[in-house]
Formats: sequence, structure tokens, C-alpha cells
Amino acid sequence: MTWRWQFEKSDGSPTTVPATAGLAETEWTSQADAESWIGESWPALLEAGVDQVVLVDDARIVYGPMSLRPPADPAEPAGPQ
Repeated sequence: MTWRWQFEKSDGSPTTVPATAGLAETEWTSQADAESWIGESWPALLEAGVDQVVLVDDARIVYGPMSLRPPADPAEPAGPQ
């Protein structure tokens, strides 16, 4: 099994991370390793322009898309006032 993260924009279109970000797309031999990496790397991925990720095992989608953006604060009103 080969685990990897598919990087996407918020509309689901694929995106890549610039080499200068130091976050090369990598493959792992376990789901736990892939999830540990995303847990450490999501802020830098978001800064590099990735909005959401999908976990893929070989060609099978395991889960996602999963947003990298923090949830909106429910205490704040939505939209213009």
C-alpha cells in the first residue's frame, strides 16, 4: 500500500505546492505516517495555496476532501452586516 495526499483548491481542482515551500508531495507506507505528516504540515500547505486534501491509498480515495481552513466561529455573524 502507498498512501499519499492529493492537494486541492477549494473547488476540488488539483493543485501543487511550489518547490520553494519545502513540502514535496511524498508517499508513505502507512496511513498513520501520512496522517502524522498532514497534522504537522497543514499550516504550511495552507500558506502555499492548498485549501483541502484527500487521502489516497494507491488509487482508492480513503477520505476527503478535508479542508485545511479553520472552521468559522459560530459566535460571529456570517456575511456582511
